[in-house]
Amino acid sequence: MKSSLIRRCENSEQHTNSNFAAKVRFMKIVIAMDSFKGTLSAQEACSIVATAIKECLPDAQVVIKPMADGGEGTARALIEAAGGRWICRKVMGPLPDMIVDAGFAWFEKERIALIETASASGIELLSKSQLDPLKTTTYGTGRLIKASMKYKPKKILLALGGSATVDGGVGAAAALGWEFFDAAGKKVSLGGAPVKSIEKIVKPRQLSLPKVEVLCDVDNPLCGKRGAARVYGPQKGATPEMIEELESSLSHLAKIIRKQLKVDISIVPGAGSAGGFGAGAMAFMKGRLVSGIDVVMSMSKLADAMRSADWVLTGEGSFDLQSLRGKVVCGITRMAKKSRVPVAVLAGQVKVARRLYQKCGVFTAIACRKPNNSFEYAMKNSRKLLFIAAEEFAEKNLLCHPAQ
Repeated sequence: MKSSLIRRCENSEQHTNSNFAAKVRFMKIVIAMDSFKGTLSAQEACSIVATAIKECLPDAQVVIKPMADGGEGTARALIEAAGGRWICRKVMGPLPDMIVDAGFAWFEKERIALIETASASGIELLSKSQLDPLKTTTYGTGRLIKASMKYKPKKILLALGGSATVDGGVGAAAALGWEFFDAAGKKVSLGGAPVKSIEKIVKPRQLSLPKVEVLCDVDNPLCGKRGAARVYGPQKGATPEMIEELESSLSHLAKIIRKQLKVDISIVPGAGSAGGFGAGAMAFMKGRLVSGIDVVMSMSKLADAMRSADWVLTGEGSFDLQSLRGKVVCGITRMAKKSRVPVAVLAGQVKVARRLYQKCGVFTAIACRKPNNSFEYAMKNSRKLLFIAAEEFAEKNLLCHPAQ
């Protein structure tokens, strides 16, 4: 049975040419969606869009590549797109008195372990009343890194997004054997607040990590107006007073690390990600900050999928100016330009002017949430609205107005 969109276009005078109709049916569409935070995973978003496209164009070749930029959902997206498996582990959660079911992604062929900070130290693991960056810790993430070493990885990927912490990665380092002492020689406890008490750092006697790449999608430094405490602290439950305390702690940590480890992490772009975990990964794991979306695109072989494609569809919950700076949409458009493939964005809401997004390489953008939809309605009906947006895209761009 033909889709209603196909029937409408076949009945239109401008689409009587049979060669065009055949071309439309045999299009290759790459679907590379990010997650819609709070509603849909990247896999779910890709599946919904794929179903809508296939209903409109039953004979189209649809290739699904779930995307992520290093935040929460990166492991799941890469397992789906690149072929891997999830290794379950129980570890400490964001608060020292919590035990959570966490884990990491393992890619046997490449011998790569992907550790997602959100799995053990994520903000979504806490209720609103539990948020307290003075107490939260990355210790559990460090335990996952240690657990992955049993598989003898050639490389560890550390995805930083979605953390509930502002401890500079000190908790994770402690889990790997680093020791932190105060002025009285007493071991410093876990959390963001105790970081300001660190006066001595002792390296582990034995710590043999492979190459560590830190997947990052922001360029915030550790300290200052754009630093970890002031920019991300409020999202993690920090009051104005807490922010100043955390800023002081991270600034102190940077000075101690520079003095004792001879590593300057204070102004490195991206060091402020995940509450300063980017800086800690550099200092305690010799980590190298890299673009999260670039790593995901490479491991999922997105460039190969784009070859001979007619369109690539991407999207996320909110398509805004931040989307054009290191996020999934930014990476997709950059790669698509090289392959000369038009890009369409399907997003919960579109907050970028058409002139600007087209200048950045996006052919068209369609919002799932229409002006008459409340935010609550859009969240509750995200699947339905994304499906309708995908149909709208197909009607306007594949069937009746194809890109030239």
